[in-house]
Amino acid sequence: MHLAVVPLLVVLVAMLVVQPCMAVPIPHPRWHIHVVNGLSNETLLVHCKSGDDDLGIQHLVRGAEFHWTFRVSLFGRTLFWCYLEKPNFSVSFESFWVEKHVWLNSRCYDKNCIWIAKDDGIYLRNNPVNIDERVHNWNKLA
Repeated sequence: MHLAVVPLLVVLVAMLVVQPCMAVPIPHPRWHIHVVNGLSNETLLVHCKSGDDDLGIQHLVRGAEFHWTFRVSLFGRTLFWCYLEKPNFSVSFESFWVEKHVWLNSRCYDKNCIWIAKDDGIYLRNNPVNIDERVHNWNKLA
């Protein structure tokens, strides 16, 4: 009986190796990235992009937000970064990166990452505990 099972296992493994396209694809979840102007009274310039997509320059008034949605690439190389500027200050940072996926996952509940530009820095909303955590400081423009 033991010997009868071995050929069946060999056939099953061969089918998986030879015809991987028959496997059910695992869908990649959608991520939602938000950049919010939480400054006291200034317009925020936002320019976000990836290696493939330039999302354009946005000018956000106080309280406004810019957001986009995407799926992580098949090869897991998705990276978005943003340049933010307010009068006399700027900052560049990675707004999504696969290597920090676990770190982002713990803060971006349901794949919603909310970056907030405040007077003293750039914050990421830790959604599960509803706290804004400062991640980046502003840099003085020369």
